[in-house]
Amino acid sequence: MLKLLKYMKGREWAFFLVSLVFIVSQVWLDLKLPDYMSQITKLVETEGSAMADIWSAGGKMLLCSLGSLASSVAVCFLASSIAASFSRRLRSAMFEKVESFSMEEINSFSTASLITRSTNDVMQVQMLIVLSMQVVIKAPAMAIWAITKIAGKAWQWSLATGIAVAILSVILAIAMVLTFPKFRKVQWLQDALNHAARENLSGIRVVRAYNAEDYQEKKFEKANTDLLENQLYANRTMTLLSPFMNITMNCLSMSIYWIGAVLINAVVIENAASMAARVDIFADMIVFMSYAMQVIMSFIMIVMVFIVAPRALVAAKRINEVLETEPKIVDGKKKIIYAGDGAMNICGTDDKLLKTVSVHGEAVPEETPVGEVEFKNVSFTYPGGSGNVLTDINFTAHRGETVAFIGSTGSGKTTLVNLIPRFYDVTEGAVLVDGVDVRDYQLEKLYEKLSYVSQRAVMFSGTVENNIAFGSNADKAKLGEALKISQSEEFISGLEEGTQSHVAQGGTNFSGGQKQRLSIARALCRDAEILIFDDTFSALDFKTDRELRDALKSKTANATKLIVAQRIGTIMTADRIVVLDEGRQVGMGTHAELMKNCEVYRQIALSQLSEEELAI
Repeated sequence: MLKLLKYMKGREWAFFLVSLVFIVSQVWLDLKLPDYMSQITKLVETEGSAMADIWSAGGKMLLCSLGSLASSVAVCFLASSIAASFSRRLRSAMFEKVESFSMEEINSFSTASLITRSTNDVMQVQMLIVLSMQVVIKAPAMAIWAITKIAGKAWQWSLATGIAVAILSVILAIAMVLTFPKFRKVQWLQDALNHAARENLSGIRVVRAYNAEDYQEKKFEKANTDLLENQLYANRTMTLLSPFMNITMNCLSMSIYWIGAVLINAVVIENAASMAARVDIFADMIVFMSYAMQVIMSFIMIVMVFIVAPRALVAAKRINEVLETEPKIVDGKKKIIYAGDGAMNICGTDDKLLKTVSVHGEAVPEETPVGEVEFKNVSFTYPGGSGNVLTDINFTAHRGETVAFIGSTGSGKTTLVNLIPRFYDVTEGAVLVDGVDVRDYQLEKLYEKLSYVSQRAVMFSGTVENNIAFGSNADKAKLGEALKISQSEEFISGLEEGTQSHVAQGGTNFSGGQKQRLSIARALCRDAEILIFDDTFSALDFKTDRELRDALKSKTANATKLIVAQRIGTIMTADRIVVLDEGRQVGMGTHAELMKNCEVYRQIALSQLSEEELAI
């Protein structure tokens, strides 16, 4: 929890210091009440006391109560302000950290857990901060101050109060030992519940298609029941504290009255002085009772914190796990600057020239993207995996070329193209973009060179225009051209509001083919030098597929196009085709060359088209 306090800003610390003043004021005013009560008791018991004196003491008690109320309101306001702004900053820090994660870190936490940590866990910490300012500081201060007030009274009362405090401490310790492991487990069970709900909702079509509602209900019910049983055990244990507290408090009250009666009876009434002594003992008993109750109430307030604290401490630990996780994929230490004539200057972070790299033979105007991709002896194993997914991959895609990747399911096609934008880093070898290892690039500069269209078309809530211009500053003309090339223009123009039409979360109000074409349009809006299409044409019919590829070929002649595909028809016209089989490169060449020289490619091709169609 202490590690999170570094996210507190100066304004919050200033509010905290101001709140301390109000807390001390509240405690002082609360502890002044018994003094005035003692004064009133003595006035009532003493003959000849003036009514004005009683009213004066009562008025002071009222003022103390009102002052305590005002201080309490001020502390609540400041605590809420501090907790709310701190939580906002904490959520922002977690979101920024998660955005810097590679796929390895995201997969290690899981999406459901990251959502829980960013919402529920932060809320637990926020509740603890509010309670801490109102209780954790106030309760010990009140208890210690009250004890100093009663320290000079009869030792019998002090002994009774000490025994009550000892009993409460033992009860609290037992409760904490029993409940802390349960509270610690609650957050993980919350993750499991969120995971079950998210999985069911995202896969609702499959669930219904397979008539698996009962099965999913049982999975959710198990996660829900585990959370319920864990919370019931912890909450019931903490709930038992209340009756024990009340019993202890009542027993202490009876003890104080009984001891007071004994002390009063022990004073023999012989004269006015002895009578005054009895009055003093009685007044002391009233005061001691008030202070003793303040001590017990302080313990009760601490119990409230102990109910919240275990979950909040676990939540803080889980938040720290996210914030302290360092992404394994970080910016490279070099800057890439185009120098013209097909060359690039590679500089260090201090802008000192390290070397000049020649990209290829042709001259390139200054600041013009080049777009060459090269794989050198690349092998890759997923984190925690037992074997290579890719082994010894070698090829080069030159500027303006179309290079396609094909192979059976699980052959590593998607994994291969994911290494270019550094979703993962290679295990062996190197991936070069424009002659420079991608690990040497600053990530922002690398991403500026790429446009990526994933297997699953991802749409964000908003408008069509916002989705297409996502990550770029495309004007209306560029946006219209991207729609035209991606074959989206026709169905977008048919919408009532055109490019201003609403896109639901996940693009659920568009078909799979429409979402795929809009994803392609989004990639084209960036004017990137390298276009990566990860099986993005599979949702398109053959006619649209052909028209889109023809448009791509003519309109993006200077861009390097890397296409992962399952359909032979999509890649037959590619400049180079790389054939993968179980993560190994088993063939590379044009369609005609592979039909003659690569048996794996030939088998895939013949399984989809006839020899006559393949010849065409």
